[in-house]
Amino acid sequence: MIIISQININNLSFQYDTHGEEIFKDVSFLIDTNWKLGLIGRNGRGKTTFLKLLMGEYEYSGRISSKVKFEYFPIKVENKNQIALEVVRQSIAHFSIWEKQMEEYIKAPEKIDMYGEVLEKFIDNDGYTINEIIEKEVRKIGLKPEILKRNFETLSSGEQTKLLLVSLFLRKNHFLLIDEPTNHLDSEGRKIVANYLASKKGFIVVSHDRTFLDNIIDHVLSINKADIEIQKGNFSTWQLNKDRQDEFEKNENEKLQKDIKRLSETAKQKSSWSNKLEATKIGNGPCDRGSIGHKAAKMMKRAKCIEARQNKAIEEKSKLLKNLDIADKLDLSTLKNEIDDVLEVKNLKINYEEKVIFDSLSFDVKQGERAWLKGKNGCGKSSIIKLLIGEDISYTGYIKNTDKISYISQETSFLKGSLDDFIKEEKVNSQYLKSTLHKLGFENIQFEKDIKEWSEGQKKKLLISKSLCEEAKLYIWDEPLNFIDVISRIQIEELILNKKPTMLFVEHDNYFGEKIATKIITL
Repeated sequence: MIIISQININNLSFQYDTHGEEIFKDVSFLIDTNWKLGLIGRNGRGKTTFLKLLMGEYEYSGRISSKVKFEYFPIKVENKNQIALEVVRQSIAHFSIWEKQMEEYIKAPEKIDMYGEVLEKFIDNDGYTINEIIEKEVRKIGLKPEILKRNFETLSSGEQTKLLLVSLFLRKNHFLLIDEPTNHLDSEGRKIVANYLASKKGFIVVSHDRTFLDNIIDHVLSINKADIEIQKGNFSTWQLNKDRQDEFEKNENEKLQKDIKRLSETAKQKSSWSNKLEATKIGNGPCDRGSIGHKAAKMMKRAKCIEARQNKAIEEKSKLLKNLDIADKLDLSTLKNEIDDVLEVKNLKINYEEKVIFDSLSFDVKQGERAWLKGKNGCGKSSIIKLLIGEDISYTGYIKNTDKISYISQETSFLKGSLDDFIKEEKVNSQYLKSTLHKLGFENIQFEKDIKEWSEGQKKKLLISKSLCEEAKLYIWDEPLNFIDVISRIQIEELILNKKPTMLFVEHDNYFGEKIATKIITL
């Protein structure tokens, strides 16, 4: 079991040398190592950077202290061309030398101090061997033990993800840093991994899947615009508290603005009256100048008091709305189809690498419909999309499609170079694209960086923004929400529900799919 202690973050500050922007500044907080912590925040706020700082991969100022070691997911596999069992064993602790160490221990019991850690890590209380321990854990995450005999490289990305999570949780006395584990998992896979993680303790998980987080975590670590805060509860609890706090601050801000305006006008009025009254002491013949001066001074004092109240209100106002993420409404211009059927597929049969993926598939997408193409990984969803956007896929059947398609791919690895070069190459409206990126949380400084330096979420937002800039009759989006933060997901949901574009999309975020889909095509 993990040692229950605390991770102490004290006055942590960090910035990348290349641009000099501060990611964290004088950040301090405590984390209990038995928490199941969800790390959330808009893309580019530094979630992955924070995990890398815990791993000691970047230099920083301040202090990070902990009695436990940190391990990061996704794990890098040096040699994928070996059986899965060896990959798991080696990722735990180089098990190729485990048997030898145990033989030496048996022959020399005095070496118990040297090999006590090996015993603690790899032999449980019931005396199971390491292979048996791995098999037990593999079953817990919904895989069959036979998968351990297969070549790791031949496994699906979802199967690889599950196996590497297993190897992560078999490491003892480690606090685990799990970065976006759901991106290669289908809906069923996400449920299985959520159940697995819910049974564990001692980790931080980065995910933007609201349902996934709700089923796992007991604390939230949120990287906000102005600070970092920790709350007890799951994502929905945090969101409810955040909405209440935002609403309270907006109401307070509005009230203080009115007070400031009223106090400012009153102070000016009192000051003006004081000056006018003081002026009557001069050139008006005999008068009680002492009385006039006393009244003017009293009126000026009241004006100063009112001004002090105004300054206090301004100070209180300055403390509000620092963490308010204003989610401006997105926009797009759809093209209407001349006829009701935008897409029609009849008796489709796709062959891929001499393998029939499916036979006799028929469906249609009519004007204004949003069709959710749903199914497990490997069932042919991406093959259908590639075929519809014009890639060379072997098939038989009938397809009637529009020539005005806007497409978002799963992949972002091809994105590089300057934003201006991307705009010229894709022939999109520069002002519209940058405005959309601003609405999705971008700062101007981001536009100066090479796109390859952007976070995965920021790259995905670029593809989404490009699609929203394109006038299309059919929007085909292949897993558009990978790496996309929750606030942006809500913006995209609201846009789709408001503009009602004709869509065919693949997405494993059930919350998103159930909210926007008007029909489901299940493979």
